[in-house]
Amino acid sequence: MTEKVKVRIDGEVIAATAGQTILEVARANGKYIPALCYMEGLSAVGACRLCMVQVAGVARLLPACTTPVQEGLAIDTTSSQLQSYRKIALELLLAERNHVCAVCVSSGHCELQTLAQEHGVTYVRYPYNYPRLTVDTTHPRYVLDHNRCILCSRCVRTCAEIEGAHVWDMAGRGIDTRLVSELKRPWGEATSCTSCGKCVQACPTGAMAEKGWAVEEMTKQRTVVSRLTSMREGQ
Repeated sequence: MTEKVKVRIDGEVIAATAGQTILEVARANGKYIPALCYMEGLSAVGACRLCMVQVAGVARLLPACTTPVQEGLAIDTTSSQLQSYRKIALELLLAERNHVCAVCVSSGHCELQTLAQEHGVTYVRYPYNYPRLTVDTTHPRYVLDHNRCILCSRCVRTCAEIEGAHVWDMAGRGIDTRLVSELKRPWGEATSCTSCGKCVQACPTGAMAEKGWAVEEMTKQRTVVSRLTSMREGQ
């Protein structure tokens, strides 16, 4: 029998199932917590730190996507401290690479852009790094622009957990971390790539895109990952 627990989120008592994360419980009950690295159907890694919440009795902020619920937890998702923290996290993401929306293929349907607008990020208080990063156009159907990548690893997990091809990985450390295919081979030379495009659909920004599409046509179908996962679990 599945164990049931009760938690309090923003003052409301909510019934949950033991093993669920705070993020899963919150979203299932209509409570919005922002996240960029999280995607339904994929394992959670807590990379973007946008889903941080406050838990009563805990001195530090906790990532909602990887923290399991426990009986009696009192969780705050909307405090002024959290709003300030999330705004800082978004500004740092924007400052790290070259996110110029006006010339990005995903402008208007980019998750980073949308979250920045929702949190009132009208300017960035930190110095821009302006790295000169490459654009991999070697694949016949898709393009990888490292300038737009936020290192969320959604493409890595989608390829490994859904497609089972394990094309993508992260290489390097800190600010030098890069998304790589097959031990730094160009994407077009990756023999394990099935050209399924699931990684492109999972990408929250314009880092991965399909060639030959205009900006307004480049709407990604991100629910494909959760649909495939649900279909597999139902077998």
